[in-house]
Amino acid sequence: MTDEQRKHRPRLGIQGPVLAWQDPWAGEASDRIMRTGTGMIYLSQDPVPSGERFVEAMQNLGADFYLHHMMPGLEGQTDMLKDMVRSGMDVCLGNEYGNINGPWVEGTNRWDVPDKAILEAARSGRLIGLLYDEPEHLQINAGQYRKDGWYPHWGTTDGLSLEESYQKVVKAVSDRTGHVRELMRKHGLDPASVPLLSEQVFPTLFHAKARAGMDLCPKIMKESFQALQLGTALGAAQQYGRDMWICADLWGPDIGHWFTRTSGFPGHSPEEFESALHMGYLMGPTHLFTENVDVLLHHGGDRFEKTAFGEVWDRFVKEYVPQHPLHWSHREAAPDIVIIHSDDSNYGQNARLFGNRGLEAPESTKSLFAVWHLISRGSIPAHGSCMHIPGYSFPRHELKKRVPPEGYPLLSGSAELTQTAMHGLFHPVNNAIAFDERVRDDQLGRPKLILAAGSRLSSHTAAALRGRAEDGAVVIVASWLAPGEWKESRRFAGGGAWLVTEDFLSEEVQEAAAPFLGAKDCWRQCFGETEIRFYPEDASGSRLKAEVHTRS
Repeated sequence: MTDEQRKHRPRLGIQGPVLAWQDPWAGEASDRIMRTGTGMIYLSQDPVPSGERFVEAMQNLGADFYLHHMMPGLEGQTDMLKDMVRSGMDVCLGNEYGNINGPWVEGTNRWDVPDKAILEAARSGRLIGLLYDEPEHLQINAGQYRKDGWYPHWGTTDGLSLEESYQKVVKAVSDRTGHVRELMRKHGLDPASVPLLSEQVFPTLFHAKARAGMDLCPKIMKESFQALQLGTALGAAQQYGRDMWICADLWGPDIGHWFTRTSGFPGHSPEEFESALHMGYLMGPTHLFTENVDVLLHHGGDRFEKTAFGEVWDRFVKEYVPQHPLHWSHREAAPDIVIIHSDDSNYGQNARLFGNRGLEAPESTKSLFAVWHLISRGSIPAHGSCMHIPGYSFPRHELKKRVPPEGYPLLSGSAELTQTAMHGLFHPVNNAIAFDERVRDDQLGRPKLILAAGSRLSSHTAAALRGRAEDGAVVIVASWLAPGEWKESRRFAGGGAWLVTEDFLSEEVQEAAAPFLGAKDCWRQCFGETEIRFYPEDASGSRLKAEVHTRS
């Protein structure tokens, strides 16, 4: 296959407004509902454009597709689809507004796009997916939006064991993906043309959702540790054969002297946004989009004006992408380090696993944090997998105290507050991805270091890991996961080792892992014979330099 034949270009998209202007097709209906997760109704800040002008503005920014926030009452849906057909632009339908406002599927806090609306969109020929907004978050933190009871996204798990809770979530997700596939098939439409996408802020439940039939969409920036977030999603997508989208989410913790719609939006600098777009693109996703258009454009009534963030996006689409053609995709991830972990849904709050309020988090579910701490040379904390854990205080909260909702937008941020850069993109992780406890031997690739953590490990995966140790890999496994006949550590001819440990941060484990951790100033991610190297360009790691090499 020639390089020209192997070229892979992720499709690029833009998500619709939540603060900037009213929905161009639903008008005042969008100002009558909560459009953000902040728990209040925000009136739009800019005059509303027509649907035609809004689509034209997105196409001028080089967008291939549009992420549409569906109105729970379906207002404007038919008119929106007509504009998609007229313009030749594809659309992905999102369920966020329904999650926030209802009506909810009985016994849950989830809003599903109605069958009739799915069919109308699919028959238009422009529908490319159904985006589920942060379904892992709303399973674990079921009281985020719905306040009349405890209704996790995929159903209640109270009273169940950890394994039973996991299985119930997988079953519920599988039922929904199966329903949409069967709906399409029944009406003579291609079942594969409308994937359900799990757009996630927390790096947990990727494997559960992928196993149950959803494609994956990790958010980058936000409050994530990028190497961990992407390494987990890459592993889940590869193990279960799913597509991987990426959302460059501009909501975040920082404040600065940049165009600001509200506290934390955007919570990343234009420079970080630019580096994040390059980073996300180089992961070879099938689709890459930004959340939201509010930050890219300001609508003055007679025309759209690009903000500094819009200029970044414009350069990315029109200069960076054409100048950096990809000949790899996310499906070719080829790790040197493999993490095996059961998908326990713990991201560091150690509570409400799978939405289960009565289940204490076993110590075993925390062992994954130590693994990422180890392989990131201590830069990722040992007590959680994102910034929503003890030890992080977001500067955006100070901006919220000082500026009332009617004081926005701020054209240049707040002059009274110092710019911050607490969120960075860089962690020195040496080409790692994560599989779950069911991964097969033929899916492992050729890793040099394997670490098995979490609460469960299947017998066939344990046997595969033992075989890899005998063949020359260093395998470090939690003592509670090691099968009875392999409870003792052992070294093999050829450099392989089977190291059983109670503590992934012990001196013995650190010594065994050290030869595989790579350079302190480099994050590597490899796809086939291609090696991506990221280096920090500032002290905070919010700006990255990316290099593409052929693996030797």
